[in-house]
Amino acid sequence: MAELSPFHLAFPVTSLALARGFYGELLGCPEGRSSPEWVDFDFFGHQIVAHLSPDEAGHRATSAVDGHAVPVRHFGVVLTMPEWEALAERLRAAGTKFVIEPYVRFKGQVGEQATMFFLDPCGNALEFKAFADRSQLFAK
Repeated sequence: MAELSPFHLAFPVTSLALARGFYGELLGCPEGRSSPEWVDFDFFGHQIVAHLSPDEAGHRATSAVDGHAVPVRHFGVVLTMPEWEALAERLRAAGTKFVIEPYVRFKGQVGEQATMFFLDPCGNALEFKAFADRSQLFAK
Protein backbone atom coordinates (compact mmCIF):
# COMPACT_ATOMS: atom_id res chain seq x y z
CA MET A 1 0.00 0.00 0.00
CA ALA A 2 1.30 3.46 -0.87
CA GLU A 3 1.99 5.89 1.94
CA LEU A 4 -1.20 7.74 2.80
CA SER A 5 -1.42 11.50 2.71
CA PRO A 6 -2.86 13.05 5.87
CA PHE A 7 -6.48 14.12 5.55
CA HIS A 8 -7.91 17.35 6.95
CA LEU A 9 -11.31 17.44 8.62
CA ALA A 10 -13.02 20.45 10.18
CA PHE A 11 -15.97 19.72 12.47
CA PRO A 12 -18.20 21.66 14.86
CA VAL A 13 -18.03 21.55 18.65
CA THR A 14 -20.05 23.15 21.43
CA SER A 15 -16.98 23.91 23.55
CA LEU A 16 -13.26 24.09 22.82
CA ALA A 17 -12.54 23.11 26.44
CA LEU A 18 -14.58 19.91 26.02
CA ALA A 19 -12.86 19.22 22.70
CA ARG A 20 -9.43 19.68 24.28
CA GLY A 21 -10.30 17.34 27.12
CA PHE A 22 -11.66 14.64 24.83
CA TYR A 23 -9.34 14.76 21.80
CA GLY A 24 -6.25 16.02 23.60
CA GLU A 25 -6.44 14.22 26.94
CA LEU A 26 -8.59 11.10 26.47
CA LEU A 27 -7.62 10.22 22.89
CA GLY A 28 -4.07 11.58 23.30
CA CYS A 29 -4.09 13.77 20.17
CA PRO A 30 -1.43 16.50 20.38
CA GLU A 31 -2.75 20.01 19.98
CA GLY A 32 -1.51 22.22 17.16
CA ARG A 33 -2.46 25.79 16.34
CA SER A 34 -5.53 27.37 17.87
CA SER A 35 -7.54 30.55 18.25
CA PRO A 36 -10.51 31.49 20.44
CA GLU A 37 -12.73 29.94 17.71
CA TRP A 38 -10.90 26.71 16.73
CA VAL A 39 -8.19 24.24 17.69
CA ASP A 40 -6.12 21.81 15.56
CA PHE A 41 -5.33 18.27 16.69
CA ASP A 42 -2.94 15.66 15.34
CA PHE A 43 -5.49 12.85 14.98
CA PHE A 44 -3.28 9.78 14.45
CA GLY A 45 -1.23 11.65 11.85
CA HIS A 46 -4.19 13.51 10.33
CA GLN A 47 -5.26 17.10 10.91
CA ILE A 48 -8.65 17.65 12.49
CA VAL A 49 -9.91 21.08 13.46
CA ALA A 50 -12.59 21.59 16.10
CA HIS A 51 -14.51 24.78 15.26
CA LEU A 52 -16.68 26.43 17.87
CA SER A 53 -20.17 26.17 16.33
CA PRO A 54 -22.67 24.84 18.90
CA ASP A 55 -25.67 24.76 16.55
CA GLU A 56 -23.82 22.53 14.06
CA ALA A 57 -22.47 19.91 16.51
CA GLY A 58 -23.92 16.46 17.08
CA HIS A 59 -25.22 13.63 14.97
CA ARG A 60 -28.82 13.51 13.77
CA ALA A 61 -29.40 10.45 11.59
CA THR A 62 -28.54 6.76 11.62
CA SER A 63 -28.23 4.04 9.00
CA ALA A 64 -28.65 0.29 9.51
CA VAL A 65 -25.37 -1.63 9.28
CA ASP A 66 -25.01 -5.22 10.51
CA GLY A 67 -28.06 -4.84 12.75
CA HIS A 68 -26.93 -1.60 14.38
CA ALA A 69 -28.05 2.02 14.04
CA VAL A 70 -24.82 3.62 12.83
CA PRO A 71 -24.56 7.43 13.05
CA VAL A 72 -24.49 8.64 9.44
CA ARG A 73 -22.12 11.54 10.09
CA HIS A 74 -19.03 10.15 11.80
CA PHE A 75 -15.28 9.97 11.43
CA GLY A 76 -12.45 7.96 12.89
CA VAL A 77 -9.35 5.96 12.15
CA VAL A 78 -8.46 2.41 11.18
CA LEU A 79 -6.03 1.17 13.83
CA THR A 80 -4.04 -2.01 14.22
CA MET A 81 -5.87 -4.64 16.27
CA PRO A 82 -3.64 -4.13 19.36
CA GLU A 83 -4.12 -0.33 19.14
CA TRP A 84 -7.89 -0.79 18.77
CA GLU A 85 -8.06 -3.13 21.77
CA ALA A 86 -6.00 -0.72 23.91
CA LEU A 87 -8.22 2.22 22.92
CA ALA A 88 -11.39 0.24 23.70
CA GLU A 89 -10.01 -0.54 27.17
CA ARG A 90 -8.95 3.10 27.75
CA LEU A 91 -12.43 4.31 26.74
CA ARG A 92 -14.14 1.73 28.98
CA ALA A 93 -11.90 2.71 31.91
CA ALA A 94 -12.85 6.37 31.34
CA GLY A 95 -16.56 5.45 31.51
CA THR A 96 -17.28 6.18 27.86
CA LYS A 97 -20.86 5.44 26.86
CA PHE A 98 -20.70 3.64 23.53
CA VAL A 99 -23.27 4.17 20.78
CA ILE A 100 -22.16 0.73 19.53
CA GLU A 101 -20.09 -1.32 21.96
CA PRO A 102 -16.76 -2.67 20.69
CA TYR A 103 -17.36 -5.87 18.70
CA VAL A 104 -16.37 -7.72 15.52
CA ARG A 105 -18.65 -6.91 12.58
CA PHE A 106 -19.17 -9.08 9.47
CA LYS A 107 -17.66 -12.04 11.32
CA GLY A 108 -16.44 -14.70 8.88
CA GLN A 109 -17.25 -12.48 5.87
CA VAL A 110 -15.24 -10.32 3.51
CA GLY A 111 -14.40 -7.13 5.38
CA GLU A 112 -14.52 -8.62 8.89
CA GLN A 113 -13.56 -5.82 11.26
CA ALA A 114 -13.51 -4.76 14.88
CA THR A 115 -15.49 -1.57 15.38
CA MET A 116 -16.83 0.75 18.05
CA PHE A 117 -18.84 3.96 17.96
CA PHE A 118 -19.04 6.65 20.61
CA LEU A 119 -19.78 10.36 20.85
CA ASP A 120 -17.41 13.13 21.82
CA PRO A 121 -18.76 15.43 24.57
CA CYS A 122 -20.15 17.74 21.87
CA GLY A 123 -22.26 14.96 20.33
CA ASN A 124 -20.06 14.21 17.30
CA ALA A 125 -19.92 10.51 16.42
CA LEU A 126 -16.61 8.68 16.01
CA GLU A 127 -15.88 5.19 14.76
CA PHE A 128 -12.62 3.39 15.34
CA LYS A 129 -12.03 0.12 13.57
CA ALA A 130 -9.36 -2.50 12.99
CA PHE A 131 -8.86 -5.43 10.67
CA ALA A 132 -7.01 -8.64 11.47
CA ASP A 133 -6.07 -8.43 7.77
CA ARG A 134 -5.82 -4.80 6.68
CA SER A 135 -6.02 -5.88 3.01
CA GLN A 136 -9.74 -6.36 3.74
CA LEU A 137 -10.24 -2.60 4.15
CA PHE A 138 -11.65 -2.18 0.63
CA ALA A 139 -12.46 -5.82 -0.14
CA LYS A 140 -15.77 -6.52 -1.90
